[in-house]
Amino acid sequence: MTYFSAAYHQACIAFQNDEVPVGAVIIRDGVMIASQPNRMRQKHDGTAHAELLCIQEASQKLGTQHLTDCDIYVTVEPCSMCAGAIANARIRRVFFGAYDQKGGGVDHGARVFEHTLHKPQVIGGIEEIKCAQLMRDFFKQKR
Repeated sequence: MTYFSAAYHQACIAFQNDEVPVGAVIIRDGVMIASQPNRMRQKHDGTAHAELLCIQEASQKLGTQHLTDCDIYVTVEPCSMCAGAIANARIRRVFFGAYDQKGGGVDHGARVFEHTLHKPQVIGGIEEIKCAQLMRDFFKQKR
């Protein structure tokens, strides 16, 4: 399983649990050290985004708040809150799937990394069509 397919798998778990289908994984030295789906409804917590949960899991496992040798893979462009957390954790690289013109905080909206001291390398549009379709399917069933 590729890193990105692992993130997509987490997004599918979120979908099955009636959560907005976003999934994330954090990789260090070729090893997945954290993987999480969105869990806002489950936790009754608007901050329980997949990225934040992954950062928390990785930080606990590694015993540090600085994830400088880690990469995060996420199925949708991180929002401004998650982008800020990624910058604060000093994650090296961000790989994401679907662009989010309304809620994104990396290439859209606040463009958080343009205003932070730590600027991770960002690669967007990975399996964009597949990730965007999962989001469309989720919100279509909500209407």
